[in-house]
Amino acid sequence: MPYWFLALSLIPALPMGSLVKSVLMLLVFPGAATFVTGLVPTVRLLEGSLAKELLAGPAASLVPGSARTWESRARAGAWFTLHLFAGVVVSGLSLAVPPFAVILLLAPAVGWDTRFIEAWGWRDYWPQWPTPFAGLAALAVLLAVIVGAGALLSRLAPRFLGPSAAEQLAAVQARAVKLAERNRLARELHDSVGHALSVVTLQAGAAGRVLDSDPAFAREALGAIEESARAALEDLDHVLGLLREDASRTAPQPTLADLGRLLEQTRIAGVKLDSEVGAEVGQVPAAVSREAYRIVQEGLTNALRHAGKVPVRLRLGVAGDRLEMEMSNPLGAPGGAGSRHGGGRGLNGIRERVTVLRGEMTAGPDEGGWRIHVSLPLRSGS
Repeated sequence: MPYWFLALSLIPALPMGSLVKSVLMLLVFPGAATFVTGLVPTVRLLEGSLAKELLAGPAASLVPGSARTWESRARAGAWFTLHLFAGVVVSGLSLAVPPFAVILLLAPAVGWDTRFIEAWGWRDYWPQWPTPFAGLAALAVLLAVIVGAGALLSRLAPRFLGPSAAEQLAAVQARAVKLAERNRLARELHDSVGHALSVVTLQAGAAGRVLDSDPAFAREALGAIEESARAALEDLDHVLGLLREDASRTAPQPTLADLGRLLEQTRIAGVKLDSEVGAEVGQVPAAVSREAYRIVQEGLTNALRHAGKVPVRLRLGVAGDRLEMEMSNPLGAPGGAGSRHGGGRGLNGIRERVTVLRGEMTAGPDEGGWRIHVSLPLRSGS
């Protein structure tokens, strides 16, 4: 109505014929003004919310949002125009048809004044018994128009108010980034806390067995348990800080510079660890160093879980422009402590880290044992 009122105040002053003025006032000017209004980005948000709440069917799956591109604005403007014009037709019929239908329904039972009948174009000699059926038909047509308009708008709403191809691509990319971040956090939690729990379990068992015979070793094991648990809590606090997007709760991630402590904790757990770490690993880039630390950690965890306290051999060094890593251990005795653990995500986690760094990995049985070999480029382009 505001657009029509504006047209009524502007169009009559134009030097045009009455028919042209009528078309301009009733259709062209209101339609153009409505479309221009629909170009406002917030209109798409408001119309999407209305369609989602008031229309059933396909419109119920709409995700309301402001228009971010001109293509989305144009579709929102077209929808706004269609919405208002359909609303005018439906509301106009809803105001006019019911009173007319009531008159038709009551016509046979009411003695109408002659002037009233003549005003409607009737004569008193007209048969009035069919008028109730005409009234019911008018109500049925009105109901059909309302339902049909709602069904049509519900079907068209996703086309006009739904995401564009660019918005769909952006949503998919955002979902992929979020999923990748979740997987990364899951790997961090699995590798750090999982390793700490495995080591703590073995350290506690070793301390309990020698508590009376070797109190010094038991105290050392208990100290290592405390240190492992504290490190696990720090890692867990770091991961939870990332989940909360709280920068103040984050902590530096361990690198190959912290490898000595990791190896010592594993030895205290009762694992015979033969390690050979090249001095040049201290110069490895930070990103590669962090991932390499986690790979070593997960490799040791896998050995503890699946083979038990068997000797583990670790070789780590730089060869050319690549970081070479090899871990091997004999298979545990069937039914032993290590073999009772089921398969987890350890190897998958290592493979994901290697893939992110564009490295190479092999893992599998080797001469009666298990061997993992990882080769990581020191530069992303290698």
